[in-house]
Amino acid sequence: MRFELISDNHDTVVGMRLAGINGVIVNTPNEVEKALKAVMADDDVGIVLITEQLGAMCPKLIDDLKLHTIHPLIVEIPDRHADGRTKDSILRYVREAIGVKI
Repeated sequence: MRFELISDNHDTVVGMRLAGINGVIVNTPNEVEKALKAVMADDDVGIVLITEQLGAMCPKLIDDLKLHTIHPLIVEIPDRHADGRTKDSILRYVREAIGVKI
């Protein structure tokens, strides 16, 4: 199983490539949909990373895939353009998910 990245900027793709994760750059909702369909059809892909801005472009599609598909796991990640996160957002996610305060 491997990771795949769908990003809207070159920097994220290069950074993830350094970690061994292949990725594509897309900029429109139509391109996002095509890229998602391509990685969803590949049985070797276990986790799809998609930048938050692209997720915001196609929220209905992303939510539908998250709710109705078992494989691969779709994870929205922040990139250099992320502006809506607070400094403790990861801690808040952990606290909400498992009820443990770190």
